[in-house]
Amino acid sequence: MVIIIAVFIALLFAMNIGGSGAAASMGIVYGTGAIRSKRRTLIICSIAIFLGAAFGSRKVIETVGTGLIDVQLLNATSVVIILGSACTSLFIANMIGIPLSTSEVTVGAVIGLGFVYKSIYVESVLYIVLWWMITPLLAFLIVYGAILFYKKVRIKFPQPFRIKKQYIVLFVIIAGFLEALAAGMNNVANAVGPLVGAAMIPSSIAMGVGGLFIAIGAIVFGGKVLDTNGKKITKISIHDGLIVSLTSACITIIASICGIPIPMTQVTTSAIVGVGVANEGKVIFQQPIFKRIMIVWVVSPLISFFIAYYMVQIFVEQDMLSILLMTVFLLFVVTVWKMRTSVWKKEINKRPAVICQKKNNLILGYQGTNILKKTTLN
Repeated sequence: MVIIIAVFIALLFAMNIGGSGAAASMGIVYGTGAIRSKRRTLIICSIAIFLGAAFGSRKVIETVGTGLIDVQLLNATSVVIILGSACTSLFIANMIGIPLSTSEVTVGAVIGLGFVYKSIYVESVLYIVLWWMITPLLAFLIVYGAILFYKKVRIKFPQPFRIKKQYIVLFVIIAGFLEALAAGMNNVANAVGPLVGAAMIPSSIAMGVGGLFIAIGAIVFGGKVLDTNGKKITKISIHDGLIVSLTSACITIIASICGIPIPMTQVTTSAIVGVGVANEGKVIFQQPIFKRIMIVWVVSPLISFFIAYYMVQIFVEQDMLSILLMTVFLLFVVTVWKMRTSVWKKEINKRPAVICQKKNNLILGYQGTNILKKTTLN
């Protein structure tokens, strides 16, 4: 019975991974208008993700399944705890439309299990965390530098850059497909890696089945996160989108070949932020959506770590002290969240209104918030 539950949660988690990874891999294609239909974008994304998972995810699966903690700790019960903790964090992020790294929440949950029994491969974990810090920064710097260079070269040599738009659109779609392919290679391990580590399913079968459910999840759950990465962070031209997609795809494919589970959503989102900084300056860092993304990125692996740690203590070790601490922790989180929401609303009400005219539209809003009212000038 526990094995059935473990497999069920793994497949549910795979669907949530598809929902989160969809925006990271195809948000550029949708945001630039290369493909205007959200449904078509998600269908193409699902095909690419399945192919990447089914044929290129073996090394990352081995890392997640056997490279973080002692495999003797992995059984049906521990797999349920790991995947349940990670799935909870990811599902919440999908519901609020934040692109979240499935690698971070999964690794955080695995480490939470290993921490209970003091059995963590510290060097491997630190090596992976180093990749987590370097790859988003690298994506940001590459895209930021490439766009500035492109602007200067285009001014000096405008003729070579007069390429027909339909060709550029085709290149962007191809780049987005490669990015989704890379997502499948790297992300399926987060759902099926613990199952393979516990010897509950062969890696060859896990790759195909996991890829299929990630593809389904991309279509079912990917809409909100697709909007966030494609539309809400910054405006992206089709040329900039091509640079972002190629950068993210190359970084993720290299990491997958090396067997490293990296935060691909953070890589792509950081690349998009690089576009915003290159085109709009530092003002992009003041957007509310950017602040929300940064908070979720930092907090989510810690949440999955603590959920896994306390679930082991409660359901396996039956430690009453841990039950008490978990209850206090949950009450603390709820209280802080309510206080934060209350303070945020008061701050919004105190901010002065800002009125600006853009073409024939009069826009009324508040500094640092979304537009509240728009009227047409006669």
